[in-house]
Amino acid sequence: MFDLNDTAMFVQVVRCGSFAEAARRLGLPPNTVSRRIQQLETQLGTRLMQRSTRKLTLTGAGKAFHERCAGAIDGLVEAGQELMTGSQEPNGLVRVATTADFFDFFPMEWIADFLAEHPRVRLDFVLGDAHADLIAEQIDVAFRSGLLTDSAYVGRQLLGIHSYGMVASSAYIAARGTPGTLQDLANHDCVTSAHPSGRTTWRLTGPDGLEEEVQVTGRFNGNTAQSLRKATQAGLGIALLPPAIAKLDVQAGLLVPVLPQYQRASKGLSVLYPSRRHLPSAVSAFIGLVLEKLSAVETLPEVFRLG
Repeated sequence: MFDLNDTAMFVQVVRCGSFAEAARRLGLPPNTVSRRIQQLETQLGTRLMQRSTRKLTLTGAGKAFHERCAGAIDGLVEAGQELMTGSQEPNGLVRVATTADFFDFFPMEWIADFLAEHPRVRLDFVLGDAHADLIAEQIDVAFRSGLLTDSAYVGRQLLGIHSYGMVASSAYIAARGTPGTLQDLANHDCVTSAHPSGRTTWRLTGPDGLEEEVQVTGRFNGNTAQSLRKATQAGLGIALLPPAIAKLDVQAGLLVPVLPQYQRASKGLSVLYPSRRHLPSAVSAFIGLVLEKLSAVETLPEVFRLG
């Protein structure tokens, strides 16, 4: 039977990304930590990590073992902490990976209220449009759009599919006219995400339920929803914007709908976390916060451009 202490040490090494940092946190010499992990590998009969002078990389067996045991180790630690403190209160650090625009649409006041309600929880946000490696970057929870295809993690859909619509500024429409058909977009400036070819294909569903596509170009590209929004407001072209943005800007008179009979389905929003069992209470509490807020604001999920 392998030693659970060695297993806990393995989990710490993975989260720290190095033997030296894990040893520092555990208060042990680095060579002791390395020897104990080697001992665990010998007991399991398989290599868990590939070691180099620059970084540690989990093997396939190491990833699978970490996925199965990390939550259990966290559960044991959390149970001990709860017994020692006599409290079921969520505590500890939660690292969250999400889109660069997260706080443009998820008010900081919600975060402040959450931290006030859970004074023993700390939040560390990793913001960006690239998919984070949950294990390598020590991420506790990530929010992504689209279908979940990475079987190494645990995921569930928070919100389903909605529709994107096309919008433009009144100034742009006054200067360039309103397109009458989808193919007319080829003669307009369109605000899109950057593409190496300089052209972007929009696939939209028409009033008959059939999907059509059109190639569009423009003089402005951006990689965040906010950059596309501001460019569209400035009259730089027609854009496909998330409904949370489009609806509010149309209501405020900042943008007008374009060919509203054509829509593009969004990818929905899912939550992803690395462990199947014993999700730390602080992580569960944060996921609960996001669920509560997104359920109350029906159109908000479309701003999460994580896929």
